[in-house]
Amino acid sequence: MSVSIAGRADWLSDKHLQRLLGVLTEGGEEARIAGGAVRNVLMGQHVTDIDIATSCLPQETIRRAVAEGFKAVPTGIEHGTITVVAGGKPYEITTLRADVETDGRRAKVSFGRDWKLDAERRDFTINALYAEADGRVVDLVGGIADIEARRLRFIGDPEARIREDYLRILRFFRFFAWYGDGRPDAEGLKACARLKEGLGQLSAERIWSELKKLLSAPDPSRALLWMRQAGVLTAALSESEKWGIDAIHGLTKAEKDLSWAVDPMLRLEAIVPPDAARMKTLAERLRFSTAEADRMLHWALSTAIEPKTTEGELAKKLYRGDRQGFVDRLRLALAAARVRAVEDNNALLQAGGFSRLLAFALKWERPEFPLRGADLTALGATPGPKLGEILKNIEAEWIEAGFAPDRDALLERAAQALET
Repeated sequence: MSVSIAGRADWLSDKHLQRLLGVLTEGGEEARIAGGAVRNVLMGQHVTDIDIATSCLPQETIRRAVAEGFKAVPTGIEHGTITVVAGGKPYEITTLRADVETDGRRAKVSFGRDWKLDAERRDFTINALYAEADGRVVDLVGGIADIEARRLRFIGDPEARIREDYLRILRFFRFFAWYGDGRPDAEGLKACARLKEGLGQLSAERIWSELKKLLSAPDPSRALLWMRQAGVLTAALSESEKWGIDAIHGLTKAEKDLSWAVDPMLRLEAIVPPDAARMKTLAERLRFSTAEADRMLHWALSTAIEPKTTEGELAKKLYRGDRQGFVDRLRLALAAARVRAVEDNNALLQAGGFSRLLAFALKWERPEFPLRGADLTALGATPGPKLGEILKNIEAEWIEAGFAPDRDALLERAAQALET
């Protein structure tokens, strides 16, 4: 029985896409939608990128696209990939190919016309499906059956696939988190465990990109558990060793129950220790963006908050520290307390306290200290260290007073300080 994505993918009927597929099939050539777009339609998931495989050689793809009035950019021409912009949408078009030589990070390829060879060079069966312009799905490696079973399987020998690119170890767990069900494929899991040291050959950027995608899955907890069992998590994220990943279960449940947005950085914080020095090392090793590095550091530096803390006390902490760091602390504390609350009434009360404080922190707006150095010089103060010290002391008093004293009261206090 044939399978089709026609009627299930609105984008397939796009006239510009159909024109593009049409021009790439003229003169005996072939072109099909490839990979993730086909997989996601069959699994009822959103499609973001639409890739095309074709028998046309790269330069011929460019010639045909330009002749049709489309824009063609040679984004990865050495690997046969051209990006064509049709109707304002980008499509990655790649010539059918086979790997000639691999070193665990990149491959040298040869172009061809064999669809089965092209399918067999891909990583997993569910990623090696094609669809004709009319929607008919072409399955050369058993991907449809695996999609129906929600089973993630390497194509051919798992070890051979991994040795071609060690990133496939992390991709195995990432795709399992997003699409798998039950237990991971046993042979694939064993191969990942055996070859995990190969992750050391990969760039930090590739590792972090893959980990972040895994942590963005609806529920990555099962995948992380199997990564831990296989020793892959420690190989990729050494900071998680001896720390534990139990907190991720409570966090994902809290996300669902409390309608929190999926946050890969918060999930990362759930599985690593709040140690500033180690978080700094982690950020440097995995080449975090400045914003990512700052967030991990501020979270680690933010002190733990007791559930009985008053809103006034929390406001002082928020003013002196980093709000996002405390918000992250409170979310993780609330998620953990909700888990304990199933069997512990005291934890239920703690969860209530954390929930109250989190709501306050999320709506809190940093008040502006009403005085400036110029205000003190207007009162006769001489610019210098003493002025800065007086201003700092008055700000500390203002914070302790709950930010209540207004500008006039603070000016009066400044005048008193200058007289002493």
